[in-house]
Amino acid sequence: MNRSCAGEASQPCFNGCFLSPLLPSKDSHNSSKSRVNNATGSNYDLIAATSSTLHPYTHFTSHESLPSLHESYINFIKGFPQFSTTSRVDQIRAQEYHHLNISNTCFDYTGYGLFSYAQQQRSCPTTSIASSSSSSSSSLPSLPYSNIEPSFDISYKTVNLQSQILYGGHESELESRITKRIMAFMNISEEDYTLVFIANEVSAFKLVADSFKFQSNGELLTVYDHKSEALDMMNESCKKQGGNISSAEFTWPNLEIEWRKLKKMIMSGREKRKRGLFVFPLHSRVTGASYSYFWMSMAKQNGWFVLLDLCASKPKEMDTLGMSLFKPDFIVCSFFKVFGENPSGFGCLFVKKSSISALEDSGNATSIGIVSLVPAFKQSQLHEKVITETSQQHENEEVSKGESISEIVELCIPLYSSSSRSLDFDCRGLDHADSVGLMVISTRVRYLINWLVNALMSLQHPHNENRLSLIRIYGPKLNSHRGHTVAFNIFDWKGEKIDPALVQKLADRNNISLSCSFLKNMRFLDKNELEKQRALETRASEVEGLGLSKKKCRKESGIFVVTAALGFLTNFEDIYRLWAFLSRFLDADFVEKERWRYMALNQNTIEV
Repeated sequence: MNRSCAGEASQPCFNGCFLSPLLPSKDSHNSSKSRVNNATGSNYDLIAATSSTLHPYTHFTSHESLPSLHESYINFIKGFPQFSTTSRVDQIRAQEYHHLNISNTCFDYTGYGLFSYAQQQRSCPTTSIASSSSSSSSSLPSLPYSNIEPSFDISYKTVNLQSQILYGGHESELESRITKRIMAFMNISEEDYTLVFIANEVSAFKLVADSFKFQSNGELLTVYDHKSEALDMMNESCKKQGGNISSAEFTWPNLEIEWRKLKKMIMSGREKRKRGLFVFPLHSRVTGASYSYFWMSMAKQNGWFVLLDLCASKPKEMDTLGMSLFKPDFIVCSFFKVFGENPSGFGCLFVKKSSISALEDSGNATSIGIVSLVPAFKQSQLHEKVITETSQQHENEEVSKGESISEIVELCIPLYSSSSRSLDFDCRGLDHADSVGLMVISTRVRYLINWLVNALMSLQHPHNENRLSLIRIYGPKLNSHRGHTVAFNIFDWKGEKIDPALVQKLADRNNISLSCSFLKNMRFLDKNELEKQRALETRASEVEGLGLSKKKCRKESGIFVVTAALGFLTNFEDIYRLWAFLSRFLDADFVEKERWRYMALNQNTIEV
């Protein structure tokens, strides 16, 4: 956030901090003209700079025609000279996350890492123990010199959300330390919010839905351009309580919010509205579309309770003036142990203390994802036991033999003991994000994601009169406000889409991790009816019925897509590797070649 804006607490600054709060309506056009012009100028500058990074190249028709990594990086720096100011991130990656340079290139990760990889790599110092054998040391069981231990374990609690918030329970020192660190990282006041640890995002959405007082004809209004398991669980819970469900729509082809319809849904029936819940993310975790804080403000002004979904936001992005001004009733975010490695962790549900009255003591909300964080089992206890039993065995043998010899036993001692681990708790991953700051993180990701989008759009099939593009981007293209994810599909030289699941498998074989998603809630204009028929697909999904074990099948229309998400530690080489891999689909025989290569290596054949 621009620090010059921080002191103006009375009015939010939307110039460079987050999107303009004003809808593009006739009434607001004149009043916001200067700010819109500034934002537009900034966007033009970024588009021009991005286009220059591939100069003098404009289109590529073969993977062999791509410039080298070195040449591409030089042009990238020429186009974005400010990227060098983000070198602190590269230093942190080299020192603390070296596994990202030797393992898969990770584009399927979301959330924030509590710890660094180096922090998890626990080198075990050794302690010399005098015992009575050297010649027999080889018979000792091998003990690991180094190992990876979790800093905590998760224990599920049997309690409903309202009871947890009102009465809580005994909070361990470990939980207290983690709570204070996370709330400080997110700039959330303990005076305003209560933090509840949850198993994951799905649990958080279901907990809120089960506990929320929808009442009869209550409303649930969501803003998502893709299918979400967490949202599906919330929708089903709302239906069981007799609530009405509605969703924002997104106009084709850029998938921007259809603002007129959303404004009408938010404002309609204000006087008659029962308790309603408005669920809103800052970014689409699939297309990278960014949404204005204004929608959250409008919803609150019209009597809605607001759940803000931060699971797809960049680190430090919540530390803005928007959060402190609008103060949603519920906030959901995710935290993981190590970026790019062992992504298990937990989620956080923040409940505004003044909004607790919106919850009720529901039996449906019992034991569905609320967790405690407890110190992990201390491996050294097992090591000590093994050493003691082994030493006793050797001692007994030397009575029998009447010999006295000595040996040195190496005992592995983890850096954290079970008694002191909570006291020495260190969220180095959050420390790294804090040390870099919002502006550097946003600048770095903005340059990288726009270069990637531009590079993907530069790939075109050879010998095609219509200049058929290899890749189609869904959602925003080059844009200074876009998020850090991109949704796309690959089309062959005949214009037929290659199955996203196949693209994901082939990428994984090349040590690149991608995701697949399903776009939905799209609104096509009448003139795009033919394109609608070509683009939309139908998928069947099972959802819970009203009975305990009954399930029903529901058909949905949308588009299967491949998604790539850039993280806080993504570097230029990562996105170049993805571009180079996807360019290989310009070869009409690439998929078939991969099939035969896979068979030649005596591996299982994949379905194509």
